[in-house]
Amino acid sequence: MSVPPCEVSWFSALCDDDYEFLGVPEPRLQSSWEHCRDIVLQAESLGFDNILLPSGYALGIDTTAFAAAIATWVRRIRLLMAIRIGENWPPQLARQIATIDQMLGGRLAINIISSDLPGEMLDSAPRYARTIEAMAILRKLLDREPLDHDGEFWKLGLKPPRIGTVSGRCPKFYFGGLSEAARDAAAKGADVYLMWPDTLPGVRAIIADLRERAAKENRTLRFGYRVHVVVRDTEEEARAAADRLLSHLDAATGDAIRAKSLDSQSAGVRRQAELREAAGGEYVEDNLWTGIGRARSGCGAAIVGDPDQVLAKLDAYRAEGIEAFILSGYPHAAEADLFARHVLPRLEHGPLG
Repeated sequence: MSVPPCEVSWFSALCDDDYEFLGVPEPRLQSSWEHCRDIVLQAESLGFDNILLPSGYALGIDTTAFAAAIATWVRRIRLLMAIRIGENWPPQLARQIATIDQMLGGRLAINIISSDLPGEMLDSAPRYARTIEAMAILRKLLDREPLDHDGEFWKLGLKPPRIGTVSGRCPKFYFGGLSEAARDAAAKGADVYLMWPDTLPGVRAIIADLRERAAKENRTLRFGYRVHVVVRDTEEEARAAADRLLSHLDAATGDAIRAKSLDSQSAGVRRQAELREAAGGEYVEDNLWTGIGRARSGCGAAIVGDPDQVLAKLDAYRAEGIEAFILSGYPHAAEADLFARHVLPRLEHGPLG
């Protein structure tokens, strides 16, 4: 069965998430304009289609400001700008998105994060309800349509701002989350449902469920997969490189890193913990290593193997319906180079149309 080309994205560590040894911060790898800029420029030169610019209130540098600055440096690569909904006023955010899209010549996509307002905390259900409203407001304004919104969180009657996107349409919304509320929000407002690592049967079940939910909303979804990668000339070398990442980590430090994350109690993080526990921190299925989750919350597994094995794993996900990959590795610049040399030329890939 033939599968369509996939979008292959890399990751710029705006949230202080770059290490040589997991759990051991290094000043040269901390989030800064220079370091994150260099990762983006390298990803562009290596041929990646897109790059995720993550966002976290407590860590690193501001994503929207960084996206506007780096937009003036890049010429081909797309930007996937993470937006924390709880920190933004939707009409103003629409103007910011449209402006950065103009700066990029139309190469912007948005990763919607259902966040709290810093210093406040909403329960899961109202927080996702607010995110659904925000996505609806943004889509209406960025599609250049008048807004008459009477919701629980915003009551707005507005014409769209003069500045619009290059296409005149709303950029794609990438959105993830495993809870029932998150899945419903994706079905109602997202374009690309983005999942963290899981087994192939797990991926299959998530896709089937989200397709059914979207169909009930008279919508369709596309699917993305966020995962780390460790590729070397041989499987033995790749496994040794993975083990080296954890060679300076003690259990207490790993527990503290996971506990301080803003999403440490989410359904997605719990699922990553389940996979790690099932595998004993090792390989939960062929070439899917869960050890990386010992030192980070969130995306907690890596594809580990030789070039043929990594390619086969990605192709297996593609056969299940994955059309977009967001990859990363430690350190991010070094692993981007290895993946681009060993695997990227063998993938039929391009920006998600």
